Amino acid sequence: MSRPSTFVPPPGARAYALRTERGEFAVVDAPVADGVEPRGVALLLPGFTGSKEDFNPLHIPLAERGYRTVAVDGRGQFESDGPVADEAAYAQEELARDVLAQAEAIGAPVHLLGHSLGGQITRAAVLLDHTPFRSLTLMSSGPAQISTSQQERVKLLRDALAVMSMAEVWEAIQAMEPPEETQTPSLDSGLDDRDDLRRRWLCTKPAQLSATGRQLCTEPDRVAELAAVPLPFHVLSGSRDDTWPLPLLDEMAVRLRARRTVVEGAEHSPNTDRPAATARAIADFWDTAAR
Repeated sequence: MSRPSTFVPPPGARAYALRTERGEFAVVDAPVADGVEPRGVALLLPGFTGSKEDFNPLHIPLAERGYRTVAVDGRGQFESDGPVADEAAYAQEELARDVLAQAEAIGAPVHLLGHSLGGQITRAAVLLDHTPFRSLTLMSSGPAQISTSQQERVKLLRDALAVMSMAEVWEAIQAMEPPEETQTPSLDSGLDDRDDLRRRWLCTKPAQLSATGRQLCTEPDRVAELAAVPLPFHVLSGSRDDTWPLPLLDEMAVRLRARRTVVEGAEHSPNTDRPAATARAIADFWDTAAR
């Protein structure tokens, strides 16, 4: 999972419930920095087990480049409501239609960015209707299903969710994590980062995790369909990724005729691993896409 350094929105950003024709979604909305000419608006979707807070490190540097950024919890993620047990509510097309409604609510056309699972949901949204979008950035999100090793981890999670509570699964995950993954620094507020991560986990609906986990393990290759869409594309990743190997992402970028960015020193979550370099690459692409 992405591990944001803080769950507190950055200065100037506002957390609220975005009203759309498909319901309300929790967002962090960061305006353009004072004195900077507005250049556009972007909608940011998090990945599997993630949330809108995963983009906290990107808001300020993107605001300084002239971009208003709206990061959203998808249906059933963290602070956005959704059914506890009805997996049909989390079918990919349903989540994609949520994205279209979110874009309309914040003021289309917008730049669209999806991280990991969020990338596959944004792709589905664009394939339904590309007109609300100015560009699409796929961040650490590959052409089809996740790697075999990650499929095995997702299967373990889905099996556990079938027989255990979310709290019990969280404790099991912590027991299995290497020590360096569970020992995280304290926040300025005095709360341990793990408290916020646990709260996010417990608020996420188990049906959302089960349904989207299945999607990650069975997603077909839809790159050819996407390549036919008249939008600028950007494929961005860290320099190491166990979920989709880099050669797959490189090949996908070629097939999409997309800009390709590799953020050195980052892994599956360049947004939290190397936020300054990641934000710079994203804004550079948006500047070009706008032209």
